[in-house]
Amino acid sequence: MRGLVSHRALSAVLSVLGLVAAFVLMTVTPARAGQNVFVEVTPNPAQAGSRVSIRASCDNNNDRQAQVNSDAFGRVMLRPDNGFLTGAVTIPGNKQPGDYPVDLRCSNGNTASTQLTVLNMAQPSKGPATGGGGTAGGRGSGSLLLVGGLAAVAVVAGFGAVGSRRRAGPRV
Repeated sequence: MRGLVSHRALSAVLSVLGLVAAFVLMTVTPARAGQNVFVEVTPNPAQAGSRVSIRASCDNNNDRQAQVNSDAFGRVMLRPDNGFLTGAVTIPGNKQPGDYPVDLRCSNGNTASTQLTVLNMAQPSKGPATGGGGTAGGRGSGSLLLVGGLAAVAVVAGFGAVGSRRRAGPRV
């Protein structure tokens, strides 16, 4: 009798689990292929005059070239590379700072867009003229400092030797 009750309980639990699984499977919408379309630009933001990399996906169409357009750099063709579409382009050095849309157009008609922020900060051509310090610039000033330091060490060593002789004299 006891085995019959546990068999019925197990059967009921399995029936409930089966109904729950059937309900979940019927109400969940399957993931549709074709939802993985994107474009990204790195680095972002980017300095005018620098090179940026573009990586994109046209879902299941990453074995064909795609085109990217932007007022920041013009038109770029992306080529298949390890399951993605990739390319690189240099932003013109005179490009005005601002946000520029980057638009992807896939050969299968899919599109995606992102934003590229272009910076145009002035780059100094050389360091500021703030002086040279003690050893920079002047001819022989570094050697003069070295010789002066060695002379000071010799004088101190000489005084130390003379001072130790006076103390070592005979004691009465």
